[in-house]
Amino acid sequence: MRNAAGKPNMNPVVHGGDLGAASRRHPHAPLPWLDLSTGINPHAYPIGIVGNDAWARLPGRQEEAALISAAGRRYGVSEYECLVAAPGTQALIQLLPRLVPTSRVAVIGPTYEEHEVAWRRLGHEVRVVADLGGASDADVIVVVNPDNPTGRLIPARDLPAPKTLLVVDEAFIDFLPPAASLAGALPPRTIVLRSFGKTYGLGGLRLGFAIAQPDLAARLREELGPWAVSGPALAIGRTALSDDAWLQATKERLETDGRRLDEVLGAAGCRAVGGTHLFRLVAHESAAAIAERLGACGIHVRTFPRQPQWLRFGLPGSTRDFERLAQALGV
Repeated sequence: MRNAAGKPNMNPVVHGGDLGAASRRHPHAPLPWLDLSTGINPHAYPIGIVGNDAWARLPGRQEEAALISAAGRRYGVSEYECLVAAPGTQALIQLLPRLVPTSRVAVIGPTYEEHEVAWRRLGHEVRVVADLGGASDADVIVVVNPDNPTGRLIPARDLPAPKTLLVVDEAFIDFLPPAASLAGALPPRTIVLRSFGKTYGLGGLRLGFAIAQPDLAARLREELGPWAVSGPALAIGRTALSDDAWLQATKERLETDGRRLDEVLGAAGCRAVGGTHLFRLVAHESAAAIAERLGACGIHVRTFPRQPQWLRFGLPGSTRDFERLAQALGV
């Protein structure tokens, strides 16, 4: 992650969802593209009509308070001063390394690479370790729980008390039992991140939350500055987070879709490695060739240069999409 001069390597991390790059690689692929490269719910929350005021006016404290109240109920956080709304959890990931002096940071991996990159960029000493045992001497510990892309889940009771800071990225935890999350019983020196866009299928809205003790939460608000979350995001987020019926119906639908995806991938000879309600990680000795074949068929999946045998598949959003994937895989 460092160049010949010893400086942090600022090359951007490769992410899913880049259909422009996929189109350049496969210019003759049939349209429309089927994007299975992200972990975003293909069944988006129906946003309805957002009032003109949300677009025209600067976001107000009353609107932000209403969003925080809805998020507190959803995430089991009773002290609303512990909740911070942000324009996506990625914005928070960029800010976290500013909260502590130069530290020894352990990132439990392999995982979402932006955590490692953000801490290195600010000059921290970063190691990627396979488990918590390798993080015993770290000042800061970063855990994506459940992990992206492996789906590994560390029980909340097993997460350590850090010397300086524990960061727990719970972007994919929404459909697990509440006890899996640290949000409702927040330990000291801990920051929990929760994503909105993945579960609600609205990644483009850019909305996420940090949950921390009031002193850390206040520092994050200061770093974010005023009007960090747009008026439309405040309005849509408040409505969606309050919709219990939609969330339950979506959970059941994703479970059904996940089982169907498992059947398709298994029939194609892919070995299950892990996953969550929103994606599956598989291994295949010919993973690169499979990704190329799918790309030529207009289907974009996530590859991993550091683990070339892995492929990650998001959930197809319709029967037609499932049939298209199965046909491209030859099953």
